[in-house]
Amino acid sequence: MAQLWGGRFTKETDQLVYNFNASISFDRKFYKQDMEGSIAHVKMLGKQGILTEQEAAQIVAELKKILAETEAGTLEISLEYEDIHSFVEAKLIERLGDTGKKLHTGRSRNDQVALDMRMYTRMEVVQTDALLKDLLQTILNIMKAHTATIMPGFTHLQKAQPVTLAHHIGAYFEMFKRDRLRMRDIYERMNYCPLGSGALAGTTYPLDREYTAKMLGFYGPCYNSMDGVSDRDYVIEFLSALSTVMMHLSRFSEEIIIWNSNEYQFVEIDDAYSTGSSIMPQKKNPDIAELVRGKTGRVYGALISLLTTMKGIPLAYNKDMQEDKELTFDAIDTAKGCLALFQGMLATIQFREENMRKSAMLGFTNATDAADYLVNHGVPFRDAHGIVGRLVLYCIEKNSSIDDLSLEELKAISPVFEADIYDAVSMETCVNKRLTTGAPGKEAMERVIALEETYLAEGKPFEEDWEKELLS
Repeated sequence: MAQLWGGRFTKETDQLVYNFNASISFDRKFYKQDMEGSIAHVKMLGKQGILTEQEAAQIVAELKKILAETEAGTLEISLEYEDIHSFVEAKLIERLGDTGKKLHTGRSRNDQVALDMRMYTRMEVVQTDALLKDLLQTILNIMKAHTATIMPGFTHLQKAQPVTLAHHIGAYFEMFKRDRLRMRDIYERMNYCPLGSGALAGTTYPLDREYTAKMLGFYGPCYNSMDGVSDRDYVIEFLSALSTVMMHLSRFSEEIIIWNSNEYQFVEIDDAYSTGSSIMPQKKNPDIAELVRGKTGRVYGALISLLTTMKGIPLAYNKDMQEDKELTFDAIDTAKGCLALFQGMLATIQFREENMRKSAMLGFTNATDAADYLVNHGVPFRDAHGIVGRLVLYCIEKNSSIDDLSLEELKAISPVFEADIYDAVSMETCVNKRLTTGAPGKEAMERVIALEETYLAEGKPFEEDWEKELLS
């Protein structure tokens, strides 16, 4: 098949070169964005008198038919074409003849692909935000149900102080909430339209770039045509944000994997999100959590790859930039798939509350509170620290918790201890007396939960109404 750019050439491209150069195998993924961009472009050409109203109406009507047939599966995007732009234009020419050849007036494939990639990425930012919101709702549901579920908090993977499951899970709520903020930031920075930039220097046709930008849901046109065709910052930012999302998912997955182990037994993962062993019948493996953890590196790889590709490219467009697509598409699909699966796993997981509480008690997570008790009774903190250290050593030798010791045993280590020590170091006291904002105490957690509920209910939606008007 003759390429759209073949006039300058006197011989056919070598087949290996053609295959190496072609992008249809992956850029067909944004067929919808390509056709929507073309519809907006042609409507603008008609408004400006560059095409007649009849020509513009014919082309727009046929583009809508091609889009509808492609989405219905009755028109296949064939790999015989070099790229998605060639496919759409060739189909238009087949159906409209010379009128179809006017589609590309005042436009280059450089600003066309820049538009397609920007619109596709923008759509994926919106969809990723929606998945993050779903995950946040699941986390919030767990928080609301477990403000009194005591568990050990950890530092260095060592039991440190008692917290609640609501408090522990709430830390991930904050992480994924920041991830949503990154989606909003990316959307705000990227939402400017490159269409009309031409190959790199604009065009002599009297285009109305503000008009096409508005039709396609952008805030306005890009202000520099060279930057318009060569900017991929928004893809890098999105891959960076997805890498952070995956890092958060990986950390959460790691905890679930640990909690699922025989040694912890904090959680029971639903059968739908677990697998067994081909040889060991007793096994129930946390495969989804492990795969999410493993796929994190795959998303990181896409980010590093694109950063490396872009670092040595002079202005304006270069063919290297075709490499922005395959790994980006894969990273987006990977991250979105992980978000959806992780949310499903988390929504169905069962928490073993008694095991969590027992672990907190046997891990001496109330040792700091025992030291604070002594301080409040006049013992210098450094002395109190040493006393409680000896107390913990005694409990380890006896295989007991601080709460289980008799008052005589406690007084043998320090005569300052009195009967009120048991209330002072109970798990409930240790947790619920921590009432500062962000602490695990029940009252503090309930205040935070109310704020998070308001946050989810009042989230500002992304503006996507432009599409209905464009295709109407």
